[in-house]
Amino acid sequence: MMTVILKTLLGQIQGLSGNPHSTTSRTYFLCFCTSLLHFKVLWVSRLIRKLYMASPSNDSTVPVSEFLLICFPNFQSWQHWLSLPLSLLFLLAMGANTTLLITIQLEASLHQPLYYLLSLLSLLDIMLCLTVIPKVLAIFWFDLRSISFPACFLQMFIMNSFLTMESCTFMVMAYDRYVAICHPLRYPSIITDQFVARAVVFVIARNAFVSLPVPMLSARLRYCAGNIIKNCICTNLSVSKLSCDDITFNQLYQFVAGWTLLGSDLILIVISYSFILKVVLRIKAEGVVAKALSTCGSHFILILFFSTVLLVLVITNLARKRIPPDVPILLNILHHLIPPALNPIVYGVRTKEIKQGIQNLLKRL
Repeated sequence: MMTVILKTLLGQIQGLSGNPHSTTSRTYFLCFCTSLLHFKVLWVSRLIRKLYMASPSNDSTVPVSEFLLICFPNFQSWQHWLSLPLSLLFLLAMGANTTLLITIQLEASLHQPLYYLLSLLSLLDIMLCLTVIPKVLAIFWFDLRSISFPACFLQMFIMNSFLTMESCTFMVMAYDRYVAICHPLRYPSIITDQFVARAVVFVIARNAFVSLPVPMLSARLRYCAGNIIKNCICTNLSVSKLSCDDITFNQLYQFVAGWTLLGSDLILIVISYSFILKVVLRIKAEGVVAKALSTCGSHFILILFFSTVLLVLVITNLARKRIPPDVPILLNILHHLIPPALNPIVYGVRTKEIKQGIQNLLKRL
């Protein structure tokens, strides 16, 4: 049934691709993205439940029905103080992304492929925040540390897959800017609504299928070393440490898959901007260079935020023995908050069309 719905939505988008300013096309696009994400999460949730029921741990050891999340093991007294800035960042991220989605939906001038991709980025940011932050705040405020076995691995899947989806979305946006600047006359025929719909399917399908084995491999492990996770979220490394099985292949797969996806996206982004810079530097008309670069400025800043926070997180995990264990935990949480909070603000401040759309939205209220 869900497959039929997705095919219908895709067909409607393709049929409307000749009218990029159609509100109906924009509505179908949002429904299409939301349906794909919902279907993927629902399917994975059912799969994890089946894996749990068939887990070998249920035969040889006491089955693990839930885990206990211990945030900041060495500094648990910080939790109440830390909850305030985290909750403010969470509200900022949710409010800013929701405002951006509503603005793009209602403003006809924003019914363009680039803003469709920006809508996808906002949807991913919202999903990531809702997957991680409410549980963290529940631990801080109400000491609700328990998380069920399926919920833990579903959270693990969403974090792994949506992170690489954001990276892939940045790559598609870089290609959009490449075509717009290097081949402006061909832009309307290349970057169409149909192209965006296919790009969305590619972004979701590629990262979902490559990331799916991570929670599947972890869910099939035998957990005999307790159920206390020294983290605020169910990361693969934190959870798999509790297993009495060999987790070498599990960790190796996540490392290879993650860096293959993120690395390939980064390489394609660098190549796209290299071509853009090469073309822009050949332009001799006064003011054209600055205008061309400004169109890529917002996108470049978003990539910088995303890459910097991720790089710092990776470095701190590699140097785990030299720094307090609570630092990587905090950075992991911030990685799911800072980019989602800043992404819509950067585009709202630097993009004239979005700024005008937000002003029009506020006038309607």
